[in-house]
Amino acid sequence: MIELIAQIIGIAAMAFTCFSFQMKSNRKLIFFQLMGSSLFAVNYFMLGALAGAMLNFTSILRAIVFLNGDKLNARHPAWLGVFSGLALGSYAMVFTVFGKPMTLQNAIIEFLPVLATIVCTVSFRYASAKMVRRFGFVCSPLWLTYNIVNVAIGAIACEVINIFSLIIGVIRYDLKGKEEKVQSK
Repeated sequence: MIELIAQIIGIAAMAFTCFSFQMKSNRKLIFFQLMGSSLFAVNYFMLGALAGAMLNFTSILRAIVFLNGDKLNARHPAWLGVFSGLALGSYAMVFTVFGKPMTLQNAIIEFLPVLATIVCTVSFRYASAKMVRRFGFVCSPLWLTYNIVNVAIGAIACEVINIFSLIIGVIRYDLKGKEEKVQSK
């Protein structure tokens, strides 16, 4: 029953995350990702995918900082260090605190979402949703692989849909905008 509830929460998280890439403004995009990360943290925790859970807690903090960017000077390089440090710390905790065996396969699989989280943090430092979408093409495949290994159904569907949503967002806002600029000259 817990796994079923976890999968349902994962599907709700998927909806927020996938819709985020359809937001024209960076602020709305980050807010929707905040909601998705909150639900995914619960989803991964319930599935026992502790790296995913911890990294989504890091993503929640990151989204809050970037939503309050002016007050917190979110684009300051120190924040990249803080969130990268939290992501790397989560990785270490999986093997030390939570006792996951340190095999080559586990080392690689558990590092994929860490790398995705760091890349996503770099993307949030840009003021445009366009750049967040571009970096999403790196993040989604990394999370997809992690989700497949952990059988996180909502998260798997999320990343597949995210990739299509990213493509649609790029076509709607990024390429279309370029065509309009060229035509208006």
